[in-house]
Amino acid sequence: FTPNFSLVDRMASKRYGAVGVGLAGAVAGSAFIAPGSQTKQGALRATRAAPQAASASASSASTASYAAASVVAASAGVLLTRRPGAMSKTTVTALQAFEQELGVQPPVGFWDPAGLSKDGDVEAFKRRRSVELKHGRIAMLATMGYITPEIAGKFPGYLSPSAGLKFADVPNGLAAISKVPAGGWTQILLYMGWCEVSRGPGSDIASGRPGDFGWYVLTSADPEQKKQKLNAELANGRLAMMAIIGMFYQDGLTGSAWGDWSLYTDSPLRAFENETGVQPPVGFWDPLGLSVSGNLSDYKRRREVELKHGRVAMFATIGYILPEYWRFPGYLSKFLDIKFSEVPNGLSAFSKVPALGWLQIVGFAGIVELNVYNEQVNDEPGNYGAGFLGLRSIGFMNAGIADPEVRKKKLNAELANGRLAMFAIIGMFFQ
Repeated sequence: FTPNFSLVDRMASKRYGAVGVGLAGAVAGSAFIAPGSQTKQGALRATRAAPQAASASASSASTASYAAASVVAASAGVLLTRRPGAMSKTTVTALQAFEQELGVQPPVGFWDPAGLSKDGDVEAFKRRRSVELKHGRIAMLATMGYITPEIAGKFPGYLSPSAGLKFADVPNGLAAISKVPAGGWTQILLYMGWCEVSRGPGSDIASGRPGDFGWYVLTSADPEQKKQKLNAELANGRLAMMAIIGMFYQDGLTGSAWGDWSLYTDSPLRAFENETGVQPPVGFWDPLGLSVSGNLSDYKRRREVELKHGRVAMFATIGYILPEYWRFPGYLSKFLDIKFSEVPNGLSAFSKVPALGWLQIVGFAGIVELNVYNEQVNDEPGNYGAGFLGLRSIGFMNAGIADPEVRKKKLNAELANGRLAMFAIIGMFFQ
C-alpha cells in the first residue's frame, strides 16, 4: 500500500539558516515520484515540502518536469535562508497514511487517541496491527470459552485421568485456573508457543500482511466482500477484548462469569445502592470510585454539592434560553445607562454587567450559602426546609409531599434534571 501524506499548514516566523538549502533539496527529491514507481518503506514517513514544490508537482508527469521542479524547490530553499521571518512551523498529518487501512470504520473512522501512529512509522503500524489481530482472536475464543460451558455444557469424561479430574469438576471462569493441573498448563503454553513461532516470528509482518498466517477462514474471491469480512473480524476482536476484561472483573468481584450483583455482598457500594438518584439504566454509577471507601460523611457531602450544582445549572440553562424570547424592561444600571435589552445573551454578557452588579450577585450567593441554606433537615443532603423552588424562604408555606413514593420520584427527577442541566450548560458555554 502507498500511504497518502497531507501537508496541512505552514506559517512564516523565522529565518531557517543554511539548513533550508538541505531541506529544500531533500524535499525536491522525495516529493516528486514518477507514477507507478515503487516507494521504499523509509519514504512512507511524513516529510516536509515547500509550497512552491507542491505547486510544481501538479505540472507534467515527465522526468524533465520533475527535474525542473527539483531545481525550483532547491532555489526556494536558498531564498528562504535569505528571508527574515521565513517559514518555520509545519503541521504534518501522518495519520492519513493509515486511514484507508482495515479497521477504519464508522462511527469513529481512524481512531488513535493515544497518538501511536502520529509518526507515520509503517513498520510499527504493521506490528501493532498484528498484535491487535492476535489479541482479538484470542479474546473471541476466550469469550466463547466463558459462554459455551454455561449454555452447551462441558465435555464428558476426564480432563486428567491420572488426577481423577473430570471436565464436569472444573468450574467456569477464573476459578478454573486453580483446578487445571500443572501438566495441563504446560501443554497449553507449549501449544501457544508453537503457534507463535511455527511459521517464524513476525512472518506475517515481513510478508506485509499483518495477521495472515496462511490459514484462511474469512476470505472471498470478491475483494469488497473480503474487506467486509476482515473489517468484521477486527471489530469483533475489539469488542471481545473489552468483553473478556469485563467478564474477568465481574467474575473476580462476584464469583460469577455473568457478574451477579447479588453475590457481591462485600461491596462498599451497597451502603448507597438504595439512595436517591440510583435510577435505570445505569443504577448506582460511580465510574471514578469516589464511594468505594463506604464513608457516609463523604457521600453526603458529595450529594449535597451535586444537588447545589444541579440546581444552579438548571437556573443557568433557563437563563440562557429565556432572554432569546423575553427580557426585563427598563434599566440594568440607571447610573451607567445600561438597559436589559442592551445586554447580550451568553458569555458576552460578562463584559456588560458593571462591577457593582457582579458584587451584588456574589454577595447574594454568599448570603444564601452561609446564612440561609446552611442547615439540613433530618440530615438529608440538599434539604434545607425551603420547599419547592425555595418558596418557603419568601413566605409561601406548604405542607410538602406526604406520599413517600411520590416524594422519592420527585427527588429522583430533580437529581436527573440537575445532572442533565450540568451537561447542558457546559455544552452551551462551549457553543
